[in-house]
Amino acid sequence: MITEHASVVLTEDIPGAGLEAGDVGVVVHIHLNDEAYEVEFMTLDGGTLTVETLSARQVREARGRDVPHVRERIAA
Repeated sequence: MITEHASVVLTEDIPGAGLEAGDVGVVVHIHLNDEAYEVEFMTLDGGTLTVETLSARQVREARGRDVPHVRERIAA
């Protein structure tokens, strides 16, 4: 079960927001019994890139064995 403030991993690209599968965000709100989440995606210096409403199938909870990866942001 994903909770507020949990780190989540995007499972599919969201081209309109400049996001790619594997990007990591933080849940800031949970909708309708975990059917959707408001997820904030940030740069490493703490700047907000976007806050997106995503369905439960578009994210998964980050796991302890996941390895973060850095990429340059491409303007959406």
